Amino acid sequence: MVNSITKNKEIWRERKLNPALAHAPERQEKFVTTSEIEIERLYLPTEETADGYLDRLGFPGEYPFTRGVQPTMYRGRFWTMRQYAGFGSAEETNQRFKYLLDQGQTGLSVAFDLPTQIGYDADDPLAEGEVGKVGVSISSLEDMETLLDGIPLDKVSTSMTINAPASVLLAMYIAVGNKQGVPPEKLRGTVQNDILKEYIARGTYIFPPKPSMRLITDIMGHCRVCLPHWNVISISGYHIREAGSSAAQEIAFTLANGIAYVQAALDAGLDVDEFGGQLSFFFNAHNNLFEEVAKFRAARRLWAKIMRERFGAKREKSCMLRFHTQTGGSTLTAQQPMNNVVRVAMQALAAVLGGTQSLHTNSMDEALALPTEEAVQVALRTQQIIAYESGVADTVDPLAGSYFVEDLTDQLEAKAAAYLARIDEVGGALAAIEQGYIQREIQESAYRYQRAIERKQNVIVGVNKFTVKEETQPELLRVDESVAQKQRERLTALRQRRDQAAVQQTLDNLKKTAGSSENLMPFILAAVEAYATTGEICHALRKVWGEYRPPVLL
Repeated sequence: MVNSITKNKEIWRERKLNPALAHAPERQEKFVTTSEIEIERLYLPTEETADGYLDRLGFPGEYPFTRGVQPTMYRGRFWTMRQYAGFGSAEETNQRFKYLLDQGQTGLSVAFDLPTQIGYDADDPLAEGEVGKVGVSISSLEDMETLLDGIPLDKVSTSMTINAPASVLLAMYIAVGNKQGVPPEKLRGTVQNDILKEYIARGTYIFPPKPSMRLITDIMGHCRVCLPHWNVISISGYHIREAGSSAAQEIAFTLANGIAYVQAALDAGLDVDEFGGQLSFFFNAHNNLFEEVAKFRAARRLWAKIMRERFGAKREKSCMLRFHTQTGGSTLTAQQPMNNVVRVAMQALAAVLGGTQSLHTNSMDEALALPTEEAVQVALRTQQIIAYESGVADTVDPLAGSYFVEDLTDQLEAKAAAYLARIDEVGGALAAIEQGYIQREIQESAYRYQRAIERKQNVIVGVNKFTVKEETQPELLRVDESVAQKQRERLTALRQRRDQAAVQQTLDNLKKTAGSSENLMPFILAAVEAYATTGEICHALRKVWGEYRPPVLL
């Protein structure tokens, strides 16, 4: 069979291909993906693809999960449509949440402002000029109560993009659930809680790596007992890709971080099958549709092997790579912003074809500002059109068996595995970060990509080709400066009416426990319930652990 195909391919080459190339050469000499995988002209079956089906692909819902983590995928229910939202005050974001839920969104995703992300209150001098600008300002349990007012936490799952102070914001969420009469065991959602990628790509860290990892394993241990339906971490490749990595690097560096978290949990005395099913992932979706589909499939297969072969996971759920996807923010252009609607649609389609569990679609105006309500609606409608009108959700893993996609899946897995082997050689993800290896690899990838754009080897429509003179400025969302003043006033009022002695006692208890090996979550929850603020809790931990200062990379 294979020999017959090979023989006939040579006949086709002589009779058809060569005369066609002589008459009209191809657009370029070589076609490659972002991971520098050369794209062949034609893909055909091989002996390996015929013989290795069960080991390499298998059936959906079964190891190695190449074809998806659910047997019926979207034939049972669609992915969770979870638009990332948050700006200004808790009141404003609460209104946006309710608008999105009314428009058909099926889960919440909270964006926090920069001061909240790095553990400062709205009235801290270091928060000046940033309150409410890139997300919602949450300085206390009172703010979280307002943010979630009227939203039934027993019916809606919530993802929170928070890392260094993840334990604080999770404690606030638990406390609001208690006030609503929803016990922790009924709460569903995710905290991002991925600090290693902050050191690599994003930068919103607070504490040094060792205590940061301790906070992560404390959340894992607490949720294993108290929040069984909560995803304890969202191991994030999204920001690694936004920093300039290739698709293969996104897989490799994300899974390397995942390996580090699993090992840290094992070192803390947890069993892999007790927490493995509560791990989740977060990936990017860029413009090269087939490479992105292959990326998701390769990541699923590689993680399944890692969990079973490296860590000895026995439960199938422990080996499942379940992931949220966000379309590529760095691919959006300020020039001709309407073009971003098309980019986002392609990226969302790739995520769905690749088997995502939940999806955020970026809005067309996000290269310019926080999205307007109209732009958010178009972004959500993009998901709904794919779900209800395209037909791609009607069968499982629609591109399986495509010679091109299967070859890309294999090559991306191999490239990612090679990176993981190199990271193991230098001592694991944390050592690779401390030595600057991962950061340098991403920087070099970003440089190569930017040079290709400048040389017009990579065409960005409306940027380096098909440009037009633009005179009109689209309507943009602006966060009023009064938001910061109102937040400061709220904090002043809160501090005047709370029991200051009780607050101080909880903070003292927290500092004492931070110097021990006891799980910190109950102490953080006690501080939150006493209305200690985000900044006060983080400052208490700063006094014990200090702050992280990144090395200078040359």
